[in-house]
Amino acid sequence: MTDQTNSGSCCGSCGTNASSDVQIHGSGVTTVYKVSGMTCGHCEGAVSKEISVLDGVTAVTAVAKTGEVTVTSAAPLDEEAVRAAVDEAGYELVGQAA
Repeated sequence: MTDQTNSGSCCGSCGTNASSDVQIHGSGVTTVYKVSGMTCGHCEGAVSKEISVLDGVTAVTAVAKTGEVTVTSAAPLDEEAVRAAVDEAGYELVGQAA
């Protein structure tokens, strides 16, 4: 059995802090959310992927270092839908950033 220690990333396998974007060009409403638990590029990608499939979302940028996820959508999103998407990715939506 191999002993694996977490090196500060969610899965211990990527070890990067690169920003991950899912962007579809467009305009609309931009909302910044705080998400806890993101530590690396893999985390950013997982959160971005889940949020990007919500109806009306045109762009998502997650930044693990700040814990912020910027979402652009055609119309304001239901926060519970965003919360469910973040939960599906394995993280916790704290709320909208101040």
